[in-house]
Amino acid sequence: MSLIYTMVRTADWAEAERDGAYQGSADDRRDGFLHFSTAEQLRASAAKHRAGARDLLLVAVDTAALGDALRWEPAGRRAGLFPHLYAALSLSVVHAVTALPIGEGGLHVFPPEIP
Repeated sequence: MSLIYTMVRTADWAEAERDGAYQGSADDRRDGFLHFSTAEQLRASAAKHRAGARDLLLVAVDTAALGDALRWEPAGRRAGLFPHLYAALSLSVVHAVTALPIGEGGLHVFPPEIP
């Protein structure tokens, strides 16, 4: 299984649970796709795009469940390709949802499986 991750505000996830699908954040909707990161990209993405956000959930999805709507693309000046989902995320394909708290140093505390 190859997991990718997105960071979702708690209120947005509650809405997704009511609707059965996550439509994305305001940034996702502006860009036309849902932003995901690999485990190796996640810490840098959180520091750059979600610094200080206290109401986040970490949503893990198996890439195999996303089909052709998942594309690997460059993201700005950063090296490497990032996973972008060009569809709503059906909750039926979500592998796990975990709270993403802020630690003492002001950085998010990730589950042990995130390097």
